[in-house]
Amino acid sequence: MPAQVLIVDDEPEMRLALREALVRMGYASESAANPEEALALKGVENFSLVITDMKMPRMDGLEFLKQLRQRVPALPVVVITGFGTVENAVTAMKEGALDYLMKPFSFTALRKVVERILKGRTEPGMIYRSQPMKDLVEKAVRTAQSEATVLIYGESGTGKELLARLIHASSNRSSGSFVAVNCAAIPDNLLESELFGHEKGAFTGAQEKRIGRFEMANGGTILLDEISEMPLTLQAKLLRVIQEREIDRVGGTKPLPVDIRVVATTNRDLKKEVEEGRFREDLFYRLNVLPLEIPPLRERREDIEPLVEHFMSRYSGGRELSITRDAMTRIREHVWKGNVRELENIMQRACILSDGEIATATLGLGEKTVREMTPGTVKDTERALILKTLEETDGNKSQAARILGVSVRTLRNKLKLYDRANPEAEKFSYPGIGKTR
Repeated sequence: MPAQVLIVDDEPEMRLALREALVRMGYASESAANPEEALALKGVENFSLVITDMKMPRMDGLEFLKQLRQRVPALPVVVITGFGTVENAVTAMKEGALDYLMKPFSFTALRKVVERILKGRTEPGMIYRSQPMKDLVEKAVRTAQSEATVLIYGESGTGKELLARLIHASSNRSSGSFVAVNCAAIPDNLLESELFGHEKGAFTGAQEKRIGRFEMANGGTILLDEISEMPLTLQAKLLRVIQEREIDRVGGTKPLPVDIRVVATTNRDLKKEVEEGRFREDLFYRLNVLPLEIPPLRERREDIEPLVEHFMSRYSGGRELSITRDAMTRIREHVWKGNVRELENIMQRACILSDGEIATATLGLGEKTVREMTPGTVKDTERALILKTLEETDGNKSQAARILGVSVRTLRNKLKLYDRANPEAEKFSYPGIGKTR
């Protein structure tokens, strides 16, 4: 069955042109004349991709993107923007859009963007050149041949989900579904229903039966991202699922068997979480059967140049881009505290704002390089990065968390720790600290 693409544009001619182009590519499509119509569609979560214009009456593309991502966080979105409004594309990509197309765009440019996203969902690729990553990928592929649970360790932004997708694609389950769940992004009171599903009438608001993520992954792989954020009460239920290979829907009367492979990721030291009572010891040992650890970007600098080339190709919008020698040197020497995700964000912006050549000024890298850094603890570096990001986002915790690659809950916990560690210190004085966003 061909992938389904949703087109959202208030111009009938553009909707028709996009539909015809997608048919030529072999994809099915449905269109909506405005964001409200698109959000009202039943089964919007079943689309493989959304292509939306940015400038529309009543609700613009940015607000539509925000509402859509609240409803279906993992649904890929491409935005269409006009020349002279590239800042809209930058903002949209910060809000979660995967790519952009600038009017007027060619069929070739559209096909390049659409196929990269749709094929990339089932054919994950790891970009690397360093020996540590070669060894890790080789180990991951060997690991994929078993049915054992895998636990992937790594700092935020290192590519843990990409490695999980590689394991799925290299396994005997590759023809089955790969279902990702961000345990930190779903409120605690909704996570159980999201994972295991619920029966109609199971609780107030449960107007129809809902299939959970474990059932969606039946025959395939389920990724439990940021597993350390899962509440202790749900950890006990997850342990039973792993042991018994069956689930209980909320409000259900009998267990349902599931055939799944579990991959979990964390950016924390789970042994320490166990010692401090925040994570179940028995679940830790069930998850930690085949542990894999992704090294941070600062420990594999050979990978930076191929990653830069990859992101330039990915975010060029169909244009031919080059990068100056000075800019590449600055990138190689930069302290990538946010790892590959931070590098990708910088390259996204640089590609969008570039007039054909990416120079040092285009990158906006004002932080110190590795050679300029003064010694300090990892905690000091983490604290400085968090406070700097909050300052740059005017105290917007949601936006800062997205840039840092952590959940808002994790960010708030870090800030509380800093308060407790130094209660007499002057409160953080960046603009907007009192804002609750």
